[in-house]
Amino acid sequence: MADKKPNIEVLFSSADIERRNKELAEQIASDMGEDLLVIAVLKGSFVFAADLIRELHHAGVRPQIDFMALSSYGDKQISSGTVVITRDIVDTVKGRRVLLIDDILESGRTMAFAQQELLDRGAEMVRTCLMLDKKGKRIVDFEADFVGFDCPDKFVIGYGLDYAHYYRELPYIGHITDA
Repeated sequence: MADKKPNIEVLFSSADIERRNKELAEQIASDMGEDLLVIAVLKGSFVFAADLIRELHHAGVRPQIDFMALSSYGDKQISSGTVVITRDIVDTVKGRRVLLIDDILESGRTMAFAQQELLDRGAEMVRTCLMLDKKGKRIVDFEADFVGFDCPDKFVIGYGLDYAHYYRELPYIGHITDA
């Protein structure tokens, strides 16, 4: 995949993403207030989280930031169904308002697992923010609090999303049409 330049159909442009991040930040600030612990789920959300955190600043939020890595995919396009914490947060969540950020909501397993884990650790509230939502892929009963875009049932790349660890650097979200 790395040797051949693929054909990519752009689904959400850089301008679309920038505009939506501003709207999300305003919604989050209004709903959650200015003192938040933001937990970004690595690796996929790192680009989205960085841009959203800057927009949260402009919306008057003073976030503290931590990271968690969860995995159910490895280098495959289909989830194994088992969520594993591969890097845990450092900060305590007890009594905190937490915004959990991830790149894409599909089965709902990862977000349901992470949200419950943080609530079990004593978070006052845990709201979830996803860049993309593939509603047709839901396996568990879970809906995100904040969503950037509804996503078609395609394997998407770019803006932090990868295929076998490639294409995270793209400034837009797209779909490889010849894979």
